[in-house]
Amino acid sequence: MSPGKPVIISPPPDWSTRGAALIAELEVALGDWANRVDHIGSTSIPNMAAKDVLDLQVSVSDLDDAARSFDAPLGSLGFQRSPYETDHIPAGQTDSPANWAKRLWLRRGHTDGDVNLHVRLTGSPNERLALLFRDWFRAHPEAVPAYAAFKMALAEIAQDTDIYSDVKDPVVDLVIAVAEPWAVSVGWHP
Repeated sequence: MSPGKPVIISPPPDWSTRGAALIAELEVALGDWANRVDHIGSTSIPNMAAKDVLDLQVSVSDLDDAARSFDAPLGSLGFQRSPYETDHIPAGQTDSPANWAKRLWLRRGHTDGDVNLHVRLTGSPNERLALLFRDWFRAHPEAVPAYAAFKMALAEIAQDTDIYSDVKDPVVDLVIAVAEPWAVSVGWHP
């Protein structure tokens, strides 16, 4: 998604505050187009080392409508549309790749920080996966140091963020494999 070698940092205390502020801005800018807006990914998990790039997710009813309607309001917040429109499909999933579609806007070099804004269909498997990943780690803080150490080691050897993501995706699949039974046992839902 972005060039260059990934850099993983210890979590600064402002990631959650920055995420909440951006959620509020997005809710105003997108209005009824957004069914929900969430801070997701590693920067949404307490004490998780990560790249200093917030991941947010906007859940929508129609991706094509979002693609047509979001450029102007998101552009006013410093976002640009990315051509990337499909998420990694976890190992073992047999549903259609169309179920893993998304739209993506990026904000880089902004005074309020870099952001990946993932726009996904409400109720889609990729929307659910992003929320389950976050919530499982929040409920299992004892797992955070191991995953953070993996990411730091990977960032040391990965030549760029594309390689970093390609290697990290199967590990996310393993986390989700553990998170799914937990979700059932506690009655979790997005």
